[in-house]
Amino acid sequence: MESPAFIKRLFRAAAATDSKADRHTRKTVALCHALLSERGEASGAALAREALQAYGLLAGPALRAFFDVLAQEFSPEPDAVEDAARAYRQDPSQANLIRLQHGIEAPRQELFRRLNQATGGTAALVEMRRRVLRELREQPQWAGIDADLAHLLGSWFNRGFLSLQRIDWRTPALVLEKLMQYEAVHEIQGWKDLRRRLESDRRCYAFFHPALPDEPIIFIEVALTKGVSGQVQPLLDPGSPVVDAGSADTAIFYSITNCQEGLRGISFGNFLIKQVAEDLGREFPRLKTFATLSPIPGFRRWLADAAATHPGLAELIDALAAEDWYEAAAPGARVRTELMRLCAYYLQQVKHHGEPVDAVARFHLGNGARMERLNWLADTSGTGMARSAGMMVNYVYRLKDVERNHEAYAKEHLVVASPGLSLLARASLLARQRAGRGE
Repeated sequence: MESPAFIKRLFRAAAATDSKADRHTRKTVALCHALLSERGEASGAALAREALQAYGLLAGPALRAFFDVLAQEFSPEPDAVEDAARAYRQDPSQANLIRLQHGIEAPRQELFRRLNQATGGTAALVEMRRRVLRELREQPQWAGIDADLAHLLGSWFNRGFLSLQRIDWRTPALVLEKLMQYEAVHEIQGWKDLRRRLESDRRCYAFFHPALPDEPIIFIEVALTKGVSGQVQPLLDPGSPVVDAGSADTAIFYSITNCQEGLRGISFGNFLIKQVAEDLGREFPRLKTFATLSPIPGFRRWLADAAATHPGLAELIDALAAEDWYEAAAPGARVRTELMRLCAYYLQQVKHHGEPVDAVARFHLGNGARMERLNWLADTSGTGMARSAGMMVNYVYRLKDVERNHEAYAKEHLVVASPGLSLLARASLLARQRAGRGE
C-alpha cells in the first residue's frame, strides 16, 4: 500500500490538471489510505472525521469514482487468499483457518470500522450503503462494498443494541416529524392525523439505536379494536372517536415501516412485532388476537402481466379499466368473485425461487404468521385501488404457533393459510387451468 506521504505528493502533482471532482475523489481516497495506515487512536479518530468530511463532498461522477476505487483498491489480495486457502487445504488447523479468514476479509471492512470511530460515523456508513444500493444494479462491481457494509451493519444493529420505545404525543417533535416523513404504507396527512394515530386506543412503537438517537430504525402502528378489522380507512380516520383501549380484544398492526434504506435486508420487523405483541398482552390482558391489516402491493401489476399469457383474464382486465368498476362489484358479482380468487391465488401460489412473490407475504409468513382472511375494498385510497384493487389481507400472529409456522416456512417455504383462503385460491381460474393440465 502506498504511504500517505507518497499519495500526498501524487496529489500535488496531479492537482494542476485534475478537475475539481477528480481532486475531491483523490483526496478522499488518500485520506482513506492514510486512515488504514494510522495506528494512534486519537489521530485515527481525527483522520476518520477528515475522511468523512471529504466523502460528504462527493457527488455524481466523483462519488462513483470513489466507489470504484473502494471496489478495486480495497479488496482482498488474490494471491494472499490463494496462498491461505492452499495452506488451509493442506493443513486445516485453527491457525491456518484464522490466516484464511484474515486473508479473505477486504481491507475496506477495517476502513469502515475506523470511519465508525468518528462522531456520526455510523450514520455516514448507513448513508453510504444507501447510495451504493441505489446504483448497484447498474454498478455490479460495487457488490463487495454492499456485502461488507451489510456484514458490519448487521452486527452493529443486531437486536441487542436496539431499544424499543413507544412513540406518543410527548415524544420530541424531531422524531414525530420523521415519522411523518418515513411512513411508507399509509401516508400521514399532517399533525392532526398523526395525533389521532397516537391516541390511547392507538400505539406506535419504534426501535432506536444509540448511535442514531433521533432516528427511528423501524416503527409499527397498532390499533386496539374489537374484532379483526377488514377496512383500513376507519383506522386512519382522524375524526374517528377514541374508544376505551381496555375493552379491546384485538391488536391490529396496520403499518410497519423500515426507515433506513441503508439497512435494507437487515431484519428488525420480526423482533419488533413479537416484542410489541408481548408488551401489549401484558398491558391489556383482554387482548386475545394479534393480526395485521396488510397491503398487497404487487397484485394488479401481476394480474396485468398474467393477462398477457392467459386470454381468459382479458375480460377481467377490461372491467378494471372502468373508473367506477368496483361500484358494480356487489357480493356474488363475477368480477368481485374472480378478483378475490385470483388475489388469494397470487398470495399463495405465485412464487419466485419457492417463495411468494409478494414481499409483504414473505415478511409475515417468515415471521410465523398465518395468512387468515382476504378483505374486499379494504383500502379505497388511490394507492390501494391502483396496487391491489382495494383488497388487503389479515395475517394472524398466534404466539403459540409462531415458532412452528416460522420453521415450516423457513425449511419448506410452506404458506400457512386458513382453510377458507386456501379454498378461495383453488377456485381461481388459473388454479382450475393448472388442475386441468394435471399440474
